Amino acid sequence: MRALIEAMAKSLVDRPEEVKVNEIEGEKTTVYELRVSQSDLGKVIGKQGKTARAMRTILGAAGTKIGKRCVLEILE
Repeated sequence: MRALIEAMAKSLVDRPEEVKVNEIEGEKTTVYELRVSQSDLGKVIGKQGKTARAMRTILGAAGTKIGKRCVLEILE
């Protein structure tokens, strides 16, 4: 999952070397914290949050396949 988030984020941003994903694992839920450069934040979120929503949808579908709830948080 972590690699999936990194791949999606790195393909969107201008500074892929600054993409960091932190994984916080719980019993039934895993939270992924995505950090990108301040200048790339808008590209990851997208207009009206559509890009971020799409990333969360893909992550949710992949999480369903492994039987875990996955949450994506985009941090500044």
